[in-house]
Amino acid sequence: MGSSFSCTSDLNFDQANDLKLTPVYEANFSYFDVPAKSLVSDTGMEIPWGGDEYDFDVFRDKYLNSYLRKVDFHFEINNTIKRSFFLNIVLLDANNRALTTIKKDIPAYSGTATIVTSTEIFENNRLELLKKTVKMGFLITIGSGSALNANSTGNLVLRSSATVYLEI
Repeated sequence: MGSSFSCTSDLNFDQANDLKLTPVYEANFSYFDVPAKSLVSDTGMEIPWGGDEYDFDVFRDKYLNSYLRKVDFHFEINNTIKRSFFLNIVLLDANNRALTTIKKDIPAYSGTATIVTSTEIFENNRLELLKKTVKMGFLITIGSGSALNANSTGNLVLRSSATVYLEI
């Protein structure tokens, strides 16, 4: 004769309501390489450099916006020009109004690598501004130092990426 045993326990199906997914995504988002000679006009005058405004509507998706908790922008700027620079990264809304400006001071090249790295963190109120951003613009102005000319060498290179944190 056979026997059978059975074991039971109370199952708590409400535990599924407590499940949170927290994916993290990384992506490159902007790059430029500005040669020193492009900072000089045809008449020999130094001029600021303004990169094109880039469409930046990645946060237009309502589902992404609702799950978005934090965004980190990572910047690496390499200067091989014997001048200092000021970089303004302007985040613009749909009406071309500046929502915020990220400012970077870039020291002059002096024979060794001049690399500026930084991270801008967007969360809470600052994240809400980022969610309204539809364009990103870049403006480089030249700091003090010896005048640039059509024969000036070196480049100003920016690489950037973003780390996006979601909570689903």
